[in-house]
Amino acid sequence: MPIKYKMMKLEHRFVEFIPKELENNVLYISIRFRTVIHKCACGCGIKTVTPLSPTDWKLIFNGKSVSLDPSIGNWGFPCQSHYWISKNKIEWASKWSKKMIEKGKEESKNIKKEYYNSDYLKKSKDDSKPKRLWWKFTWLFNK
Repeated sequence: MPIKYKMMKLEHRFVEFIPKELENNVLYISIRFRTVIHKCACGCGIKTVTPLSPTDWKLIFNGKSVSLDPSIGNWGFPCQSHYWISKNKIEWASKWSKKMIEKGKEESKNIKKEYYNSDYLKKSKDDSKPKRLWWKFTWLFNK
């Protein structure tokens, strides 16, 4: 059962550099550095960093709002908050047990290991550069 926190609406800002001081309820998105940063949604104020990569978080921008996938589990924070960011809103998720957290961490390691050891990233005989997987809309933000 989800934790009963208040519903929050977030503002997203595309920035080149993340500011030193973060505002509440703001998602700072740096395409250049492939990172989204915000203050933890529970209100504790701890900086939450979500790197964008094929094995970490995916950013979905529909021209109006943003979503991040998968959910954000702040397991290393005292609050251990767990939520989704979907269309600029916080959707609270169930609290995870220590066993669930460890299983999730292990699964994440396996996903990274499988991805980075895959044939997709290995150099081909015809190409001296490694092939890279990149999300679909990066070209929108490149000059």
